[in-house]
Amino acid sequence: MKLLEINSDLVHRLLVQFIREHTATQGFSRVVLGLSGGLDSTVCAWLAAEALGPDGCVAVFMPHAVSDPASLRDARAVASQLNLPTRLLDVTPMVAPFTAAFPDLTPLHLGNVMARVRMIALYQLSSQERALVMGTSNKTELLLGYGTLYGDLGFAFDPLGDLYKTQVRALAAHLGVPEAIRRKAPSADLWAGQSDEGELGLTYAEADRFLVRWVDGRYSRDDLLREGFEAEFVDRVMHKVISQQYKRTMPPIPKISSRTPGLDFLYPRDWMK
Repeated sequence: MKLLEINSDLVHRLLVQFIREHTATQGFSRVVLGLSGGLDSTVCAWLAAEALGPDGCVAVFMPHAVSDPASLRDARAVASQLNLPTRLLDVTPMVAPFTAAFPDLTPLHLGNVMARVRMIALYQLSSQERALVMGTSNKTELLLGYGTLYGDLGFAFDPLGDLYKTQVRALAAHLGVPEAIRRKAPSADLWAGQSDEGELGLTYAEADRFLVRWVDGRYSRDDLLREGFEAEFVDRVMHKVISQQYKRTMPPIPKISSRTPGLDFLYPRDWMK
């Protein structure tokens, strides 16, 4: 467990400062985020409200007909506790034309559509509200590829991207996030009874214990086996992380000219500021 321990006070102060500085550097004074009532989006809202003030974080509720009503209830409670301005956008009618055009959508396909529609809505509000789109994905999700390309992975910046789910829980406790939110089973709420861990086929605790050793500790496969991980588990998780690399990088561009965008024509994101 020590490998996953963080100095929650230091991380708290670092992320608040990061949100404040990055938002300003990009020419904004506000952020907009999808508030689902889950742990990650709640922690992000908590940090953003502190960094930018309550009026600096627009919380958007985006339920679908298949969503658990408890999620909206929890999201409203968080926004109320933090005094955040809110918007309610029911994405059901936005998704309906797509489901009509593709009547054989699986629940997974429908989930991807919902995730992309929600991000379209956030960017529309970003334009209207002059607010930067904040992501809510944690390090575990990013490594395992548990997110939708151009959907929930389409954020402008992501404060939690270098914190494992276990570490987000620790930070949430430090911030004073209500225990009911901290104890909720992680779920993208894409269909009735859906859970992150059920879809992934492993718990976040298992994933974090493995990933912090392999990714951060640079343990070899033999090292991991000596740590007690089963060979099948090691190979399965490694394959998943490697196979999802495309979600963490720019789309490939064949090099033809002397300076190719994203390859050797590179500037910091804020170089014009």
